[in-house]
Amino acid sequence: MKGIIFNVLEESVTTEFGAGTWDDLLEAAKVDGAYASVGAYPDEQLYALVGAASSALKIPPDDVLRWFGVRALPLLAERYPGFFGRHTTTRGFIVTLDSIVHPEVNKLYPGSETPKFEFDTSSPDVLVMFYRSKRMLCPLVEGLARGAADVYGETVTIQHTECMRQGAPHCRFELTFAKKNPGT
Repeated sequence: MKGIIFNVLEESVTTEFGAGTWDDLLEAAKVDGAYASVGAYPDEQLYALVGAASSALKIPPDDVLRWFGVRALPLLAERYPGFFGRHTTTRGFIVTLDSIVHPEVNKLYPGSETPKFEFDTSSPDVLVMFYRSKRMLCPLVEGLARGAADVYGETVTIQHTECMRQGAPHCRFELTFAKKNPGT
């Protein structure tokens, strides 16, 4: 996994819980925490950090991944405005993941193992998203979709109807978007 993911995780944790909490998670996960954004690190380090956060917060690891996704996407939007600025909706952004975003990620971070996404855009009301990755980080995908909706001033309803963790060949998500009401 590329270091940028760990950098954004560190920023998310320290912003919400403080630098001491990040240090505590590194210690509990038994990782050193020196992550260069272009470096490559074992996936197990992310899993260890998620496990440490889960234990510390007494919430399931999948909830930690969702939380991280929600917080990560706005930070990524700040760091890489070119990926986000050309879109006006969450749906418009999400459908570019495999055709625009991931090829650019692979240029910026050679050796990245980006997940694969396919879409059924036949309905104007529901975007069907298929996700495949050996990492099976489907809760993170849900969080990232929610974070993207925040970036575009929308809400998203997500139904996770098939899951690789339960033997499906992919995860299948049905996403429905709406503009946020003023004041929410």
